[in-house]
Amino acid sequence: MLKLKEAQCVSCEGGVEPLAKSAVTRLMTELTGWMLLKDGRSIEKNVEFKNFDKAMDFVNLVADLAEFAGHHPDIDIRYNKVKLVLSTHAIGGLSQNDFILASKIDTITL
Repeated sequence: MLKLKEAQCVSCEGGVEPLAKSAVTRLMTELTGWMLLKDGRSIEKNVEFKNFDKAMDFVNLVADLAEFAGHHPDIDIRYNKVKLVLSTHAIGGLSQNDFILASKIDTITL
C-alpha cells in the first residue's frame, strides 16, 4: 500500500461521497497530532512555535505544499500558534486528499 506522504492529491470537484467513518479512522492512525472534529467532516492540527517568525516559516512551508498539491487548508495564525483545518469543501467532508496533505505537513521540521 502506498504511504500517504508518497501519494499525490487528485482533483476533486464533487460528485463523490466523503470517506466512510471506517476509512477516516484507519487514515487517522497514519497522522501525527491531528484530531477529527466532532462533525466528522474535517481534521485539525494545532502547532505552537517559539516565536512568530517560526510560525510564519511553518505556514509558508504549508502553503507551498498546499499549492503544489492543489488542496488548501484553512489556516489560523495567532502569534506563535497555528491551527490548520483540512476538509474537502466540494464534497462536504473528508477525502483522501485531506489525509495526503496532512501527512505531508507532518514531515515539516523547523
